[in-house]
Amino acid sequence: QAQLAESGGESVQPGGSLSLSCVGSEGTFKLLGVGWFRQVPGKDREFVGSITLRTGTTYFRDSVKGRFSISRDSEKKTVWLHMNSLKPEDTAVYYCAFGSGMSWKGYSFWGQGTQVTVSS
Repeated sequence: QAQLAESGGESVQPGGSLSLSCVGSEGTFKLLGVGWFRQVPGKDREFVGSITLRTGTTYFRDSVKGRFSISRDSEKKTVWLHMNSLKPEDTAVYYCAFGSGMSWKGYSFWGQGTQVTVSS
């Protein structure tokens, strides 16, 4: 069964940078794409960005465009979310999953999440 695991979350100051990794199990990188989502208590899980594994095409929500980027290494079965110019409102638990689109309903095989805290 496909599995994903996120890591790299930590506490950073506003304006700082952080990269999260999402590592897949054997066979997972034959699937369509990987999405990154984030969630804060009491709110729905929201789309952050995604990458199509075959072409490397990326998509982002408006609030992170120009600050976040996504890269992948299919041989290492890893996708990274690179975050720059972090803001306090980026604080959340970040998840990766396989699928496509901007709705969490289009994704499966969610990882366990990794906490990102942006605070001075």
